[in-house]
Amino acid sequence: MFAINHAATGLIIKKIYPDVPMVVILVSVQLIEILWVVLNFLGVEKTITEDKVQSVSDVHLKFMPFSHSLVSTAVLAAGAWIVLDLGFKAADMGTAVALGICSHLVLDLISHARDIVIAPFLDSRKFGLGLYEKPPFAFVFETIYGIFCWWLYGGSAALFWIIIVFNIANASFFIKAIPGPERLMAHRPFSITAIIALQIIVTAVLVGLYS
Repeated sequence: MFAINHAATGLIIKKIYPDVPMVVILVSVQLIEILWVVLNFLGVEKTITEDKVQSVSDVHLKFMPFSHSLVSTAVLAAGAWIVLDLGFKAADMGTAVALGICSHLVLDLISHARDIVIAPFLDSRKFGLGLYEKPPFAFVFETIYGIFCWWLYGGSAALFWIIIVFNIANASFFIKAIPGPERLMAHRPFSITAIIALQIIVTAVLVGLYS
């Protein structure tokens, strides 16, 4: 799932835990993606593409067991909960952060192809419902999901348009007839990583400011 809609998930968590700072929630919902960015730049995890990139289905998250696996996510969420809840006696924050971390993997399991493993160093089957293999349907799903998060939160008109504009801005990644920056990304995994990193930062800032 693209960054704007992971950030939108933070609105649901904020609705449930209003006393938890939004900045903490926004970091939690993107934490494993931030790890993915760092590990891709370091060459630990690997992203590849088809010879021609026309949509998100032509980008393959080849190796990412440390940032995106069932066990690593569970360990990260449990560790955050232990530190915040038991260590700092911040029960709501601990639960909110743990939920935020887990929400990212749940949404990626829905959207990704089969590229999510059970655990690092475990040679096992991979999971993913493969919504990105049908990009136009993924675009509709992501946009509706972002709007749903905004509606449930009861957000402002400005926040609504932020979610809409960023989803529309990503349309070329889902609809092959719309040309966009993805056409320049074939065999350039670092450019993909950089764009995702930029989207994480920009969407988090805007959702944080207008939530």
